[in-house]
Amino acid sequence: RDHGKSPFVIYQGAWNVMARSFEREIIPMARAYGMALAPWNVLAAGKLRTDAEEEARRISGEKGRMIFGPDWERNADEKKMSAALEKVAKEVGAKHITSVAIAYLMQKVPYVFPIIGGRKVEHLLANVEALDVVLSPEQIAYLESILPFDPGFPSTMIGDGLKHSNLIASVAHFDRLPIPQAIRHGKE
Repeated sequence: RDHGKSPFVIYQGAWNVMARSFEREIIPMARAYGMALAPWNVLAAGKLRTDAEEEARRISGEKGRMIFGPDWERNADEKKMSAALEKVAKEVGAKHITSVAIAYLMQKVPYVFPIIGGRKVEHLLANVEALDVVLSPEQIAYLESILPFDPGFPSTMIGDGLKHSNLIASVAHFDRLPIPQAIRHGKE
């Protein structure tokens, strides 16, 4: 900006309902600089699926892509999150838990444009369904409670700038600007 150059306008990185370290520094930076976000690994490398979908894979022998190791089956945390996504999908009338996982990211902060892959028409239809999914703040909080996120230091000491911080308030007056809200998709 100082030299008349165009600033960065978008940040690309790994982010999903289970792997939320992106929220530690990337989202605050993007918010401060007015940047959009293009998360990848949105569907946790295909590990977000129902028990029925996993059993169907086991029976058919289709394991899917195994990019990050030889184990195609979900671990305990992935099963727990998949069950939570399935519960929320039933509440909002979504057919696919992956559409809830995509909607979760798109409704957390503004200007989120997920990078989503798919190998089948069914994947495309599930991805598009996310545009019609509207999550309540309670549903977002529920999903976040399944695998709690620790923002780490210094956020645990001074906060994220969105809420009152006793430490900052003890040394200075702090005016907070309202943060932009996520673009709401679907029928409201």
